[in-house]
Amino acid sequence: MKPGNLKALILCAGKGTRLRPLTYSMPKHLIPVANRPILDYALEKIEKAGIEEIGFVLSPETGQEIEERYGPKFQYIYQEKPLGIAHAVKVARPFLKDDPFLLFLGDNLLEEDFLPGAQEFLQSGLDALIYLKEVPDPRRFGVAVMDEKGKILKVVEKPKEPPSPYAIIGLYYFSSAVHQAIDSLKPSWRNEYEITDAIQFLVEKGFKVKGRIAQGFWLDTGKKEDLLEANRLLLDLQARFSLKGEIRESKITGRVTVEEGARVEGSEIRGPAVIGKNAIIEDSLIEPFTSIGEGALVKNSGITFSILMKEAQVVNIPRLESSIVGRRATIIQEENGILGLRLHVGDETEVRLNKP
Repeated sequence: MKPGNLKALILCAGKGTRLRPLTYSMPKHLIPVANRPILDYALEKIEKAGIEEIGFVLSPETGQEIEERYGPKFQYIYQEKPLGIAHAVKVARPFLKDDPFLLFLGDNLLEEDFLPGAQEFLQSGLDALIYLKEVPDPRRFGVAVMDEKGKILKVVEKPKEPPSPYAIIGLYYFSSAVHQAIDSLKPSWRNEYEITDAIQFLVEKGFKVKGRIAQGFWLDTGKKEDLLEANRLLLDLQARFSLKGEIRESKITGRVTVEEGARVEGSEIRGPAVIGKNAIIEDSLIEPFTSIGEGALVKNSGITFSILMKEAQVVNIPRLESSIVGRRATIIQEENGILGLRLHVGDETEVRLNKP
């Protein structure tokens, strides 16, 4: 069964305050992991599920860059104030109309395909299908209580004493009944319209609400550590041996992708790793779980478990580890002498290290 008139709504209006300074100049949803923007993975899964009508909810500060990347194929809805997930759905009502829809938080990464959930939602005549994941500390999330058949009995937002270990994650399917629920809401103590309150309304009014346990990994990429872990997981799952660039007097071990126009000279690369288009690696060591962005330069340096974004430069750094380097950022050591660095560097930044 195909999704039919199922639409998709991807929420991308968050400001990404925990990822500053990167998010001062770019939406967090476009930060690359395994050399692809986070949003690409969601779009790929949604389109693979056969959903054709896709809308983005954007913020006025960063939405234009998302529009420019993905173009006129999609609908773009602006949420002037960040008043919560339910409010974002309300703002998007002219796009959604009364059609059933998939709702996805654009900074999440899920391993599971979306089609099986879409089929279950439509075939079972549900009003809501809520994806859940067992977590060690549910107090940080919305939490759902289910019976043995998966029927949702109750949901609670960030409870001090969680009634179950199942966190509500960033993937939902809703019928038009959710609009009635959202219209009934009042702002929470956070001054937001909570989607968990809307789900609880559906439960209390007798609508058909079911939970589905997500398989594989789930990551909310809201912090530096989450991005690096996402980069590791995706490289581990997807990296392959493909050398389309120029390799000179270098050693390549494991699943390494060197894209077209890239040049690797006098260096060693240990996979899983990816070297983007037109990047240059000279006299350097690139160790596992590292992504080097398009047009980046790494010279006389060692990099491990890190993300270098487009046109970043790392020169004369003996060891850069567990780091994110923003677009066109430059890290240069004038004289060798620093053994290791841990950095979270935003766009246009330059870091110079001098030997004391």
